[in-house]
Amino acid sequence: MFSRSKSSDDAVPPTDVAAAAEAIEQAKKGRPTPKRKVSEAANKRPLVPDDRRAAAKAARAKQRAARDVEYQAMKTGDEKHLPYRDRGPVKRYVRDVVDARRNVAEYFLFLALAFLVVTLFGNQIPELALFAILAVYIVVIVAIADTFIMWRALKKRLIAKFGENVELRGIGRYAAMRAFQIRRARLPKPMVKHGQYPA
Repeated sequence: MFSRSKSSDDAVPPTDVAAAAEAIEQAKKGRPTPKRKVSEAANKRPLVPDDRRAAAKAARAKQRAARDVEYQAMKTGDEKHLPYRDRGPVKRYVRDVVDARRNVAEYFLFLALAFLVVTLFGNQIPELALFAILAVYIVVIVAIADTFIMWRALKKRLIAKFGENVELRGIGRYAAMRAFQIRRARLPKPMVKHGQYPA
């Protein structure tokens, strides 16, 4: 009552359907589908290689070569081979701004070393040791304040350069860590001189 009867002319023999499907599949891939056994055998790899020492040696050599390429890229600024944490135009811009600026934080390690030397001889001159401790606290506070000012200015620059949708998560920490490093020890190496701010 509700179904419509089909004539025998409209029916397609199942052999013709299978042949058509196979022809379409052949046209798509250009080769027959491999059997399941063949596919599974091709995908099988031993969990433990036959010669574990040779495999470990080859893996170490591969890792060493990758580290060498990354280190060379950090010295030359080759964006393609930099470590993942340093890649991208935003990170490059942050590095250039931090390197162009004279940061108080980059001199902190020198002052900390001087403080250690003073404390070694602080037993003879207690006033000098007290003065050194106060100086270190003052430098730390000034360095943190200077880094905060740098981040505020850098944030404005990033928004002006890359737009409002720029991803800023983690960028502040990245900039601060670079600012606290001695300029000569920074990796990737600084590509700009002091005062040479990027556009």
